[in-house]
Parts: sequence; C-alpha cells; structure tokens
Amino acid sequence: MPIKLPDDLPAFDILRNEGVNVMDSDTAARQDVRPLKIGLLNLMPKKEQTELQFARLIAATPLQIELTLIRMSEHVSKNTSPQHMEAFYQPFQAIKDQMFDGLVITGAPIEHLPFEQVSYWDEMVEVMNWTQTNVLSTFGVCWGGMAMIHHFHNVPKRMLDHKAFGCFRHKNLAPTSPYLRGFSDDFVMPVSRWTENTSQDIAQASGLETLIQSDDTGPGLVQDKARRALYIFNHLEYDSTSLKDEFDRDTASGTPINVPINYYPDDNPKNPPENRWRSHGYLLYGNWINQIYQTTNIDITKILEGDSK
Repeated sequence: MPIKLPDDLPAFDILRNEGVNVMDSDTAARQDVRPLKIGLLNLMPKKEQTELQFARLIAATPLQIELTLIRMSEHVSKNTSPQHMEAFYQPFQAIKDQMFDGLVITGAPIEHLPFEQVSYWDEMVEVMNWTQTNVLSTFGVCWGGMAMIHHFHNVPKRMLDHKAFGCFRHKNLAPTSPYLRGFSDDFVMPVSRWTENTSQDIAQASGLETLIQSDDTGPGLVQDKARRALYIFNHLEYDSTSLKDEFDRDTASGTPINVPINYYPDDNPKNPPENRWRSHGYLLYGNWINQIYQTTNIDITKILEGDSK
C-alpha cells in the first residue's frame, strides 16, 4: 500500500518518478482501511529535502500511510518558502489534540546551543511530553533524539573536539530486536554531528538499550521502551549526496571541514560517492512502521490501549 501525500506536494512527483507508490487524498478515501497516521516534525532548514528523504523511507511498506507535516508554531523557516510552509505544514499547536500512530522528530542544525537556549525549546518540551499521551511510537533523529534522551533521562549532549563526519562502521548489538530484523551484523551509517551521547552516560540512565554501536562514533540507535521511543543519532535517511553537499558547502564558504571519512571511493572528493546504507535505511523505518502496525489499535483514539485487530 502507498503513502498518502497531497498531490501538489513537490515530493509527490519526485517519489512517483522514483517508483515509490504514492496516492492522493481522493484515491485514499476510496480504500476501506485505516491508514497509519505518521507525523513528521521537521526541524531542518531545507524542509523539502528532509520531507522527501523521510517520506521515501516511510512509504516503503505494504501499509497505507497518512503523513502529516508539522512545524514548530512560532519558529519561522528562513530556508523554505512561506508558500510551501503555509500549504503543507501545520503548527504543532493546531494538531496537538490529534492522535498519531507514529512521530518522527528530525535533527536540527543547533547542536552547539544548550537545549534551554534554543528559541523553541519550551514548545519542544511540550511536544516531547505530548508524545506520551498522543503518540504510540516516537522516532527521534540526531538532535531530535538527543533532545528526547536529555529531556526524559537527563543524558547530557557532549561536544566533540572535531566533527564526526563520514560513513562509519556500526555493529548490530541486538539482532533479535524487531527493529533490526534483516540487519547485517556490521554495516555503514552516515554521521554528521558535533556532539554525542556517550555509552557511559546512556548506561547510567534507567531503561535504555543501545541497539547499534560504532567503535568510532559511539551509540547509533537507542531504544527507550518505557517512552515507546527510538533515538537514532545518525542519518540512514540521507541521500547519496547529502554528505557531499555539506562538504561542498563548507569548502566553498571557507569553513574548516575534513573530507568525509570512508565516503568517497579512495577518499577522493573527485569520485562520485557511493551509497552503502540505503538498504538498512529502508529496513529500519520499515521495521518501525511494521512494529507500530502490530501494536496499534484500529480505533485511532485508543492507540495506547493496544492491538484490537
């Protein structure tokens, strides 16, 4: 089954041309099923690029998905047109009375700031608390995951002395986890961040389990069963050229940046980068959607009461 998107959303035609099964609202209404209701709280500057990346992964399941694009209520995007934001995004305050089967909270390029200095932190705290009453499963990505693990478990965000930037080997620590079904024992994941949550800090918090770990960049994926949440600190949603785009941008602006590690063939930026994480991205988000489907309630108002199918 496809993902339901507005047919005038730019991502609609891009995904359809890629062969992704998408449908418009009229077609979805003719199907006698309850689609899984997934929210995307998009905190990234380039909203269209990010919504496309996550929609692509979320759509790769046999289930019908209704994707709701969400923004912080008072924050004004500087890198996405007001027309796009008005047409496709809903402020959190407008949807907070709704129930969602799943919610993705993206990263944000504000990791150098203490959480409490982020302009929308108060509303972010409201969002995170809201997930405990209105969302069955939450997926915090990069800064979004760090914000959640800080808020719920007081795990500190620690600055690195240099940017973790490149494609790093990760180990599957929990091969029986339903979220890692089909995963290799060892695989590559893109990393791009100036901060980290350490294994030691996570081990001291109650109820957290590290599912994926890198010897070089630390915890990659953490499960928080009590909060019905996953925290991923890296970027399986990235396009093939996402790290290249960051590298080219910083190089052009004179910002000090190392060549992303283990990304270009022969570590030569003149060579086109190779995507070696795409399959695991589809696996992870597909497993997450499947786990939601297995545990949600057919009645959207009773999603926290368990499976009624």
